[in-house]
Amino acid sequence: MRPVDDSPVVRNGKTIVLAHDHGMEHGPKQFAGVEERLDPNTVFEMATHDAVTALAVGKGLAETYYPSYEDEVNLLAKLNGGSDLWMGEPYSPHNWSVDYAAELGADAIGYTIYPGVNEEPRMFEDFRPVQERARDHDLPVAMWSYPRGQAIKEHRSRDVIAYAARIALELGADFAKVKYPRSEEAMAHAVRSAADCNVLLSGGSKTSDRDFLELVEEVIGVGASGLAVGRNVWQRENPYEMLDMLEQVVFEGASADEALA
Repeated sequence: MRPVDDSPVVRNGKTIVLAHDHGMEHGPKQFAGVEERLDPNTVFEMATHDAVTALAVGKGLAETYYPSYEDEVNLLAKLNGGSDLWMGEPYSPHNWSVDYAAELGADAIGYTIYPGVNEEPRMFEDFRPVQERARDHDLPVAMWSYPRGQAIKEHRSRDVIAYAARIALELGADFAKVKYPRSEEAMAHAVRSAADCNVLLSGGSKTSDRDFLELVEEVIGVGASGLAVGRNVWQRENPYEMLDMLEQVVFEGASADEALA
């Protein structure tokens, strides 16, 4: 049995991860227009919403803020991550251990892999002890599976995204977080390719309420298990309204039109 089967980060077979690792990955520029959300407490508060089954943060935020929210928020410990300041080939360095994440009360582990980059062999090797130690702690593992590198001409093609989902399965992840491959059929192919690995849509950059909800409705309709969303929630003027609507679409089977109404 995979650890995901009875994990608190899953609700009725579905998952909504609220991602808040953007301060590391992209810097304070991501909070332009919503500067008050530079305070992590504001996003931890959002994660107490019933729609959120896990909050993805790195080591520093987990250490500093999670103790105040551990009774209300499920922690997805994002173990690796780099900055936009790095200009070399993509590589996501390991920042903390599974053991320390478990000590802090983590409910799941998150890890980024960049298939196709020059450092792919090293990243696969880095992931192996993370996945195996997570099994020792009965913690499910979510892989941010993002193909990159010079050899990949189209990062969101049907075959590349399906391959990304399959790699997560093959390396032992329980969730594959992938980019949208630009069509419903291609997303369905990625879900089939992942087999028993749960596919999560990467929420991406902020779009209109309707466009985002219609996309979520589509990916749930083709068998995805949910999504990991950051900017499409906490960059909004009213993030709780979006969480209300996502709860309807993901967990209650509502259409985008019904949620918007």
